[in-house]
Amino acid sequence: MIDFGPAVVLGLCFGFMFGIGCSLAVLYSIYLGGYRKAVEESLAPVKPKRFSQAVEKILSRRAREAAAAQK
Repeated sequence: MIDFGPAVVLGLCFGFMFGIGCSLAVLYSIYLGGYRKAVEESLAPVKPKRFSQAVEKILSRRAREAAAAQK
């Protein structure tokens, strides 16, 4: 059992590091894909309906926050 212990510890450490690293890499690539799409849509001459709705929502939230800050 003593010969087996260090191998298990190393296996868990490497497995954990590679597992977390790969998960983060996948999440980062998904994030960048969404970011690229958002930039693409913002530069398009005709804005998609969803983009326009998101901008309106952001502007209304900013207006509410500015009104709350004035009080």
